[in-house]
Amino acid sequence: YQRRVHGGKLGSKLLGLVTSKETDFVADRNTPLSEVMTSKGLVVGHEGISLQEANDIMRNTKLGKLPIVNENYELISLTSRIDLKHNRDYPWATKDANDRLVVAAAVSTRPDDRERVEKLVKAGVDAIVLDSSQGNSIFQVDMLHFIKSKFPHVQVVAGNVVTQKQAKTLIEAGADGIRVGMGSGSICITQEVMACGRPQGTAVYRVSKYCRQFGIPVIADGGISNVGHMIKAVALGSNCVMMGSMLAGTTETPGNYFYDASGVRVKQYRGMGSIEAMLKKGGDSAKRYFSDKQDVKVAQGVSGTVVDKGSIKDLVPYLVKGLQHSCQDIGKRSLDEVRDGSAAGEIRFERRTPAAQHEGGVHGLHSYKKRLYSSGPASQA
Repeated sequence: YQRRVHGGKLGSKLLGLVTSKETDFVADRNTPLSEVMTSKGLVVGHEGISLQEANDIMRNTKLGKLPIVNENYELISLTSRIDLKHNRDYPWATKDANDRLVVAAAVSTRPDDRERVEKLVKAGVDAIVLDSSQGNSIFQVDMLHFIKSKFPHVQVVAGNVVTQKQAKTLIEAGADGIRVGMGSGSICITQEVMACGRPQGTAVYRVSKYCRQFGIPVIADGGISNVGHMIKAVALGSNCVMMGSMLAGTTETPGNYFYDASGVRVKQYRGMGSIEAMLKKGGDSAKRYFSDKQDVKVAQGVSGTVVDKGSIKDLVPYLVKGLQHSCQDIGKRSLDEVRDGSAAGEIRFERRTPAAQHEGGVHGLHSYKKRLYSSGPASQA
C-alpha cells in the first residue's frame, strides 16, 4: 500500500490512500496515483484515538488500513489489519508502552559508529547492542559513555565478557545489560587459537552472580544448541540466551539452501571471525577484529553449514514448550522461579560421570530415529 500525502512525508496533508486492490489490475504502470487512489469518503481516525478504538473501526468498516490524522488533516500514523492479526497471532511479542515492537540494533565500538548510533536513535531504536568479541576495552567504555551521556533513555547491552571484573567495568560505564561468552559459540575458535576465554557454564554463573546484585540482566551467548542448554543457562543465572546456530538453519534466516554431498539440505553458517567474513567487501568483520588495515588476518571463527530446521514459526513453539516441560520436571512454574531457586540453593547442579552421561542419552538400541518435535494438530484418541 501507499499513503499519498502532500510533501511526501509523515506529517504532511493526507491526499488519499493507494492499496493493492487499486493497482493490481492497472495495465499501464505509468498511471498517476491520483487516478487510482481513494480520496473521497476516506475513513480516518483522529489524533488521540486509542489502538482499541482504531481496531474497532477497522473491524466495523472491514477496512485494511486506517490513516490517523490531526486537526489539520495531516497524517501522523497508520494502523493496518495486518497489525491486528499480528497482535492476535503473536501475543508474546515484545512491545513497548505504545504497543510497538521493540527493536534493537548492533553497532561496533569504533568512532565512526557514533554517527550510526545517532541515526538509529533518530529512527526510534529501543536498544543498542555493542557488538564485540572482547567487551572489556577502552573502546567499549568510551562508546558507553557517549551513548549514555547523549541518549540516556536508550538501553545498552554491553559485552562480551566472561569475568566479574570485566562486567564491573561495563556496569560502571553505564551498561543496562551484559552479554556473556567468549570462544564458546559453535563457529568460534577464539579459545583454540588465542588461548583466551572461559568455559561458558562457569562464565555465566560467575558473571550472573555479580550482575544480580545490581539488577543487571545477563545474556548467555554461545554454546546453546538444545532446550537443555537453555534451561541450564537460566539455572546458572542468565535472563535469556543467544541462539545463533539454533536459528541459523531456519527458513527466515539469510542465505540460500543447498544440498551437500550426502544429499542433506543445508544452509551456510559463517562466523564473524572467519576469514571468509573478514574478506567480504563492505563487511564490518575485519574492523571488528582490528584486521581491516592488516595484510595478515588471524581467524577467530570458521564457516560451515547447518541442517535445514524449517520455519521459525515451528521451531520457536517447540522451544517454548520444551522449556515449559523442563520447568515442570524441575518443579518450578516459570524461568524466574528456576533462576531464583538456583540462586537460593533450592536447585543444584550435580557432576555427572561419563557413565551417567551415557545412560542419560539413547543407548541399548540397534537403531533409532530421533524426532525432536511434531508441529501438526494433536492426534485424536
